Amino acid sequence: MRRVRYESAGGPLFLEETPVPEPGRDEVLVRCEAVGVTLPVVRKITEAAEPVPLGGEIAGEVAAVGVDVTRFRPGDRVTGLCFGHGYADFAVLHEAMASPVPEGAGAVDAVALVRSGLVALGALVAARPEPGESVLVTAAAGGVGHLAVQLARVRGAGRVVGAVSGPAKADFVRSLGAHEVALYTDGSWGEPVDCALDAVGGDLLTPALAALSPGGRLVAYSSGGGTIQAYDLLVGAKSLIGFQMARIARGEPELYERWRQELWRLFEEGRIRPVVHAEFALPDAAKAHEAIMSRGNLGKVVLRP
Repeated sequence: MRRVRYESAGGPLFLEETPVPEPGRDEVLVRCEAVGVTLPVVRKITEAAEPVPLGGEIAGEVAAVGVDVTRFRPGDRVTGLCFGHGYADFAVLHEAMASPVPEGAGAVDAVALVRSGLVALGALVAARPEPGESVLVTAAAGGVGHLAVQLARVRGAGRVVGAVSGPAKADFVRSLGAHEVALYTDGSWGEPVDCALDAVGGDLLTPALAALSPGGRLVAYSSGGGTIQAYDLLVGAKSLIGFQMARIARGEPELYERWRQELWRLFEEGRIRPVVHAEFALPDAAKAHEAIMSRGNLGKVVLRP
């Protein structure tokens, strides 16, 4: 089978031939039909000390199952988070990380929801918004952000503000249901909000915190890091909350499953819609990464093995 990997920090990515892996205990082998490309995975190529497997969200058909697998059998269509090599024709999923793909949902829809939707929903839940409160979403046109905007509306936000890097993204974010769109370079992001979901980090943490009303909550789920001054939290009694999807996936499987079911239900009801910016063939993984790093994507970037 084909697999994408790299040998040193910074790449380059290359395609190699390797044997099809065998599923271990509690694992399923998936013939990949779609692979989601995410900023955290892209960043690992330059930030990790040693080369790491390019994993993430995958969707496809179960080709084989390992010992003790009870929920799936060959031929089932599944999606899930792959912590090993996911940029490949075949990938291995732990059974607990796999979810059935409902009838009517394509592989690309599935990879857009399995991680990006879960991160968006989890970050929103972590912010604890009350019905009618206002929510700010940074990177609102991205793979996670475009779903967070929709979920905020569906879950009863009174006002949703999408923050983006440039005016070319404004109409797209409004089409998702955002009441307002702010540019990162704007001196003010409008009236203060009750909650902010930040996917960018770095220098953007400070203006995101400044956009909160007194008592507001900022949820940071970016791999971009950043620093907040304690005094900025004290003034206005604001809160900074860190959110990591992997902790939920590994440590709270029942909650993880409830969130998955909620996303599928909203998708089937037509209340949220994953948007795909572009699809790339597996040999073009480097181009998919460029689309992410350029920050020009409107929605999800996907590989198609």
